[in-house]
Amino acid sequence: MPRYRCRAYTKEGNLVTRRLDALNEAAAFGELHRQGLVAVDLTVEEEKKGGKLKKLSLENHVLFCRSLTGYLKGGLNLTDALRLLIKQSPERQLSRIYEALYQEVAGGKRLAGAMKDLGVFREGLVGMVTSGEHSGSLVPILQRGAGLYRQEQLLRKKVQKALTYPVVMLFVGSGVVSFLMVFVVPKLAGLFTEMDKVLPLPTRILLGLASAMQSYGIPLLLVILLGILVLRRRKKKIRLPLFRRIREQIARSLVLGQTAALVQAGIPLVQALEMAAPMDTPNPNRWLEVAELVRQGYRFASALEKQGNFAEDLIYILRVGEMGNDLPGAMEQAAETAWEMAESSMERMANLAEPLLVLFLALLVGFVVISVLLPIFDISSLVGTM
Repeated sequence: MPRYRCRAYTKEGNLVTRRLDALNEAAAFGELHRQGLVAVDLTVEEEKKGGKLKKLSLENHVLFCRSLTGYLKGGLNLTDALRLLIKQSPERQLSRIYEALYQEVAGGKRLAGAMKDLGVFREGLVGMVTSGEHSGSLVPILQRGAGLYRQEQLLRKKVQKALTYPVVMLFVGSGVVSFLMVFVVPKLAGLFTEMDKVLPLPTRILLGLASAMQSYGIPLLLVILLGILVLRRRKKKIRLPLFRRIREQIARSLVLGQTAALVQAGIPLVQALEMAAPMDTPNPNRWLEVAELVRQGYRFASALEKQGNFAEDLIYILRVGEMGNDLPGAMEQAAETAWEMAESSMERMANLAEPLLVLFLALLVGFVVISVLLPIFDISSLVGTM
């Protein structure tokens, strides 16, 4: 956000110099006018420290909708509510966003237009706010947005919770086995090779693996880390086939839930689908294809069926909703069903993953122990016969 240096006259006729941060010149002039100053010139002095504004997180979307709703329900006007948000913001980045919104709105721009210009809010929320401002129902629309993003936030937390324990166990177990293979087994290798007899097969396999890890372990680890870094820089995610159905259910729940909220807010179905499509991170294009079919005159359920990538149960629920003139309600029902199915699948997978991981790690450690003990037993038996 640029910083402006301006000279202006006060009501008493005194020439003063002011510096202020504003999104653009119009916002700067609007702020000066609000302060009762008449600007005579305005120049950009420097870029505000902090750089470009970052996209607003999901948690901050919930915070923004809830906080603004509370102030507006308390009787404050929009500019006063935004001014309070600036003061009470827990983060500097969030405060900068609220300040930019305040300057734009104080300069005469609508809230939705200011949010769109900033580029840090979700397109779906911008569309909902646009509809709320046109219909005079901004407060209930913001309440609806807060509930929608809160639901998505809870779903993300459930996914993280379901995966945390198995992932931690896998890393700890892999670390223990790697330690044994790299530091413990090589020290015993010299003793084993001095034995004047053929080593047991498990021991030979173990020594081969230990030798390979010593020779290629660090380069392989570097290659894996480099690959992960490249994927992250290209904003690509590693998707396991095992979670494909769960991702499908989550995407369905998020897209249909937001589409229903946007349609109830007065946004046309085609536009609502285009806004909600990015929430389906595996395949947003299928929803855009459905939106295009609806634009061509197809009913929603028929468009889903023609697109060909949607389950029959979803198409049936939406067709019944269209026949009963309650498509938003049908979409909400389908979103809730998908949510429950995803939640049930995650819990079942988490409950199954824990004992399987314990069994896998026990077998792995047991193999290492047996491979080490077998030659020792042979040495003991050899000594006993002497």
